[in-house]
Amino acid sequence: MAARGAVDRADPRPLHKQVYEALLAAINNGRLPLRGKLPSERELVDLYAVSRITIRHAIRELMQQGVVHSQPGKGLYVTQRGGSFELQVLKSFTSIALANGRTPGQHLLDARLVPAPPEISRPLFLGPGAEVVLLSRLRLLDAVPVVIQTDWIPAVRVPGLLNLDWQTGNRSLYEELRERYHIVPRRGQTTLSARLATDSEAATLQLSPPAAVLTVDQIAFDDRNRPVNMTALVHHPLRYPLTLLQSETGDFTQY
Repeated sequence: MAARGAVDRADPRPLHKQVYEALLAAINNGRLPLRGKLPSERELVDLYAVSRITIRHAIRELMQQGVVHSQPGKGLYVTQRGGSFELQVLKSFTSIALANGRTPGQHLLDARLVPAPPEISRPLFLGPGAEVVLLSRLRLLDAVPVVIQTDWIPAVRVPGLLNLDWQTGNRSLYEELRERYHIVPRRGQTTLSARLATDSEAATLQLSPPAAVLTVDQIAFDDRNRPVNMTALVHHPLRYPLTLLQSETGDFTQY
């Protein structure tokens, strides 16, 4: 850990910013290891000779950046962090997380049958008002919220999908589609954008408003060119940055 005296009161930077940067440096250089437990609030107050309010402000900033996360009743832990995440259309959030050495998780936000509005039914090649499964989840990396994901799937193709336990940490929609319904996504199309988060999105992703979010809208198709699902993702821009790779032929990796 950083030694006492890391905070310089002659430094023009705010005290909480100095504590934040000292803790971040300790994490980046391995003095606070990945998945390691942070000292208690009282220990940090003594270590940096600052107030509890200053420590809490610094910790809040670390949590907003996804650098540390809270385990209720246990304390604060350093989050396993990777770099950016390559855009993929045919891989699930779960498989991408595991491939990057991260622990995927989810909290169910909404799951129900709904009549598809025109903006959903048209891309899915459905008739007006056809039923779709709406599945909305908060996706987690190492217990830290990173993405709000909402999927719409033609209900006629996935009977019983809502009977599954979508609170399970590693349940993958694409794995269920492949294994249970023999539906295999083969290609997809994507639209990327950015906008200000709504109040609800900011609260869910632990962002301080006004805050920007990355949005990814995609449709996946099977080998018969039938739409498999339509997905809307709202990304925390710092915790889940995206990378788009381009080949020499000019082809882009799709999400």
